[in-house]
Amino acid sequence: MSLSLSDIKGCPIEKQRFTWSELVQKPISKLDDDAFTRVRVILMNGVENEAFRFQHAAARMNRDLRLPLAKVRRIEHHQATAVNWLLGADHSPLETTIAYEQVAIEVTAAVAQREPDPYLAQTYRFGLLEDFDHLYRYSAMLDRLEGKDANNILQCYTDILAGRPTVVEHRAPEDDLRTPFDARTAHPLSKLHALTIMAGEQQTHNYYMNIGPLFTDPVARLLYAEIASIEQQHVTQYESIIDPDQSWMEQWLMHELMEVYNYHGCVEQETNPRIKALWERFLDYELGQLAYVMELFKTQMRRDPLELLPDRLPDPIPFASQRDFVRQTLLEEVDLRADGEQYVPLEEESEASRAYREYMNSQGSPSEAVAAGYRWQPGTELSHLRAA
Repeated sequence: MSLSLSDIKGCPIEKQRFTWSELVQKPISKLDDDAFTRVRVILMNGVENEAFRFQHAAARMNRDLRLPLAKVRRIEHHQATAVNWLLGADHSPLETTIAYEQVAIEVTAAVAQREPDPYLAQTYRFGLLEDFDHLYRYSAMLDRLEGKDANNILQCYTDILAGRPTVVEHRAPEDDLRTPFDARTAHPLSKLHALTIMAGEQQTHNYYMNIGPLFTDPVARLLYAEIASIEQQHVTQYESIIDPDQSWMEQWLMHELMEVYNYHGCVEQETNPRIKALWERFLDYELGQLAYVMELFKTQMRRDPLELLPDRLPDPIPFASQRDFVRQTLLEEVDLRADGEQYVPLEEESEASRAYREYMNSQGSPSEAVAAGYRWQPGTELSHLRAA
C-alpha cells in the first residue's frame, strides 16, 4: 500500500525520545529469524548512518541550519543505535560480513529491476556483479577460517558463485565516476534508489575498514583491505549518480524522504512482530522529521517542498530472493568494464584502469588466494573431505 505525502504528520521531533533500554533491545537470532529480517536491519542501519553523516557535513557548511540539523541528527543517531544493536553476538564478524554482502546483492538487484532510468539500472547491475563475487570470496574465507557454511546465514535465498572477479574490479578513479541524474527531471524512484544504495555501500565500506584490522589471519586482513577498496569505489560510483547541483536543503529533504520510503517498506514486509513494531515507530518518527524539514524548506528556500516530492510514495523495494535476475545478469554482463562514465566490453576498458590494477595486483591478489579451488557445496569443504 502506497503512502500519501499530501498531509504528512508523524511524531513531532520534540517527542522523539529514548531510554537506554529502548535503544538496546533483544537482538535478532542468527538462525531463527528470516534472513530478510537481518537484511532490513543492516540496510536501515546504513540508511540511518548516511542520514546523520550527511547532516554533520551540512552543519559544517550552513551556519543557520546548525541547530535544526543537531536536533534531527541526535534522533537519527539514536535510531541507528537501536537498529544496529539488533545484530547479536551469535554472528561472528565474518558471518556479519556474509550478511552485508547479501544485503548488497538482493537490494541492489531489486532496485536494478525497478529503476526507470536505463543508465542507472545498468549502473546497479554493474555494481551488483562485483558484490556477488565478494560474497563468494568471503564464503570461502568463512569455510576455510571458521569451518562454517555461509548458507546458514543466506538461508538459500542467495547463490554462492563467482561473479565479476574481484581481482579485475580495481579501477582508476576516473572510471568510477558516472553521469548524474538531473534532479529537475529525474523520476522520484531514481532519487530514492540512488540514496538508498549509496547508504548501503558506505556502511559496508565503513564496516570492512573497522573490522578488517582485527583479524589475526593474514589472508583475512588482506582480503578485507582489498574488498574495502572496491567498496570505496562503489561509494564513489553511487554518489556520483546523484545530481551535485542540488542545494543542501534539497538534499536534506530527499534524505528524509528516502528514510520514510525505506521504513515504510520495512513495515509492509517485516515478518517478526517485535521488529515490525520498531519499524512502525521509526516510520512515525521519520514522518515527523520529514514534516519538520519541509517547514524548514519553506522558510529557508521560500519554495513549496511539495514541488520536489511525489504525491505518494512509490511502491517499496521488495525484500525477496532475486536469484534468477542475478544469474541472468551474470551470464550477460560479467565481462563489462568501465571507460570513464560509460560501460564498455572487456577489450575496451581504459588503459588507466589496466595500469592501476596491474600495479595493485603485482604482488598477488588476496581474493584469488582465498578462493583458490573453492566451490561451494552444502556443509563445508572439510565435511566433504571426511565423507570422501
